Amino acid sequence: MWESGAPFSDLVREALESASSRELAERAVDPITGYHAAHNTLWKIGQGQNVKINPELVRAVAAAIGKPEREVQLAAAQQYVGLVAGDPLGASTPEATIVVAHVPGASAEDMPKLQELLKGWSARNQEHAPDVSGYSES
Repeated sequence: MWESGAPFSDLVREALESASSRELAERAVDPITGYHAAHNTLWKIGQGQNVKINPELVRAVAAAIGKPEREVQLAAAQQYVGLVAGDPLGASTPEATIVVAHVPGASAEDMPKLQELLKGWSARNQEHAPDVSGYSES
């Protein structure tokens, strides 16, 4: 996804190009808790200003901008924590999603322990074995 910058802010700023912060706020409701994000909070996020981040806000932003919750969570994690999250080994399957938080720029070759762990998991679960860096269960 993003290697640096402000990915959470970028998502909101992009949405603000076609809607006002008040219009986004009307849709910014966490579907789990009912938390409603204020228009000024959405504006601040879009401007790259710091806001108090929490799961309710992230879910409300996802609802407001019409993006998948996972994408918005990963963007917020990178912007506020500095970690990239994704599947660097391409090991996800329809049955299991592999998400690894790592420093920006790290590649599969930088994660031999992770490859080892996934190979062990794969061996125990041959039915749904992911292909891990050239290694696959048949």
